[in-house]
Amino acid sequence: MTETMTAPAVKPANPNFSSGPCAKRPGWTVDALANALVGRSHRSKPAKARIQEAIALTREVLEVPADYLIGIVPASDTGAVEMFMWSALGARGVDMLAWESFGEGWVTDVVKQLKLDDVRTLKAPYGELPDLNAVDFSRDVVFTWNGTTSGVRVPNGDWIPADREGLTICDATSAAFAQNLDFSKLDVVTFSWQKALGGEAAHGILILSPRAVERLETFKPDRPLPKIFRLTKGGKLIADIFEGATINTVSMLCIEDAVDAMQWGRSIGGLSAMQARADANFAAIDAWVAKTDWVDFLAKVPAERSNTSICLVITDPEITALPEDKQAALAKAMVSRLDKAGVAYDIGGYRDAPTGLRIWAGSTVETSDIEKLLPWLDWAFAAEKAAILEAAA
Repeated sequence: MTETMTAPAVKPANPNFSSGPCAKRPGWTVDALANALVGRSHRSKPAKARIQEAIALTREVLEVPADYLIGIVPASDTGAVEMFMWSALGARGVDMLAWESFGEGWVTDVVKQLKLDDVRTLKAPYGELPDLNAVDFSRDVVFTWNGTTSGVRVPNGDWIPADREGLTICDATSAAFAQNLDFSKLDVVTFSWQKALGGEAAHGILILSPRAVERLETFKPDRPLPKIFRLTKGGKLIADIFEGATINTVSMLCIEDAVDAMQWGRSIGGLSAMQARADANFAAIDAWVAKTDWVDFLAKVPAERSNTSICLVITDPEITALPEDKQAALAKAMVSRLDKAGVAYDIGGYRDAPTGLRIWAGSTVETSDIEKLLPWLDWAFAAEKAAILEAAA
């Protein structure tokens, strides 16, 4: 195969652009876990204190209101979302918002598993948001703040009224620490460490407003709840969950890693600094897209483009004229070429999303690495375009 351009001379120092688990914070080594309380019970006094420190750092760095509760729960962000939905939905009608695969997953849970009677689903295709003005806030509302698999986020919380009757249940897993979550508009917020913190998987964070706690204590769902979903006992919130006594055994290695990541976030200036780093990463990609004729954002509206999970589509007319399977093959070949070159790992678009690339640009990623990556994308595209057109000739 004939190369159409010379490979760039400089590679990103860190080729990890996966959208989860994401890149570790700059300077991370395994030595950051040297003091992890391995071999200790998670219920021992020092281990519980470390878990409580993780909760306290979450409140400080994420700027969670003092009257909101923070708990560490099983099964990553998925577990946190499902725990609340199974425990609290059904008290009133529900509006489900979906514009990518994870939002679709919550719709499936509510419609096919919980089988609630009064459910409205507001959907939009990949690249767009549903009509936020159509949401009925007399009902509960379930939505993702940032669509990890589409690169489309809500622009702000202005569309959510302060005097809403229902609860807002927000999957914020790829938004937390990188985007401005308006907690006054959110009753339930969930995320996982493996996204914007570059942490380890398996554990989820569940944040509850006083209104969410009230719902849990006043509504008893007419369905069995597995032990790991139970947030109340005898009609009262199990407060220990939000004070460091987890529902099941947590990994003290993961706790240590999360503490390390948040300590780093605090050291660079806290939430605003972490958001600024993600914004700078997005700005670098945005400037490149503006001057590059073969690529564009999947998200159509600039204000709705994610600064973390940045999804790109190939727009070159010679490629878009090819059958979809050929377009997919080109994108896959680009991803493979960059992986083999040690330039970028795991940047293929999500399996259910339109064909393209997905680059994680959260705060743990260095802007200098994003800048070094971009010429390599041009190189990989040029080479694979030449190859696929030659094969099609």
